[in-house]
Amino acid sequence: MMLLRLLGPKGVAGIAVALCLSLLLLLQKAETRRFRALSDANAQRHRAEQAAHAGTVANYRAAAAAARAADKANAARIATEQRAINERTSHDFEARLAAARARADRLRREGQGAADPRARGDAAMPSLPATAAIPAQGPVENRLPHPDALIATEQAIQLDELIKWVRAQHAVRVDGGPGG
Repeated sequence: MMLLRLLGPKGVAGIAVALCLSLLLLLQKAETRRFRALSDANAQRHRAEQAAHAGTVANYRAAAAAARAADKANAARIATEQRAINERTSHDFEARLAAARARADRLRREGQGAADPRARGDAAMPSLPATAAIPAQGPVENRLPHPDALIATEQAIQLDELIKWVRAQHAVRVDGGPGG
């Protein structure tokens, strides 16, 4: 107690203030350490999020590049299949038209030969009229000599090949799968 008398009220107040300030300094240091730890943890989370974001962006870019490559390959496959269908249909169409025209020419020549007895080298023998020489009912091939019949046959072939072409084009898968 003697020390308190020596110091007086101002000295005791000074010591009390010094102790309070020391206590506040210790509390502030503890608070600073806690906030620094939180700040470091937040910085690490932020870096981790940035790395994850960069990875996500890289994955999306890689996926987009792969999708573009797959689309390009799919478009090339579709174009190749369609080109093959077009060539095959065109070839079949031309072959069928040539066969129908050849058949029409052959039947026309046969019809002219049957109508003209001198063409066969026979003696003058009466022949059947041209209308009687062609049966009323028979296969389509036997009715081709008439010009309208050839046009109708050509149009029927054209429509038939167009139907085949449409079906073949429809069968081409455009969703990336193999053609059907």
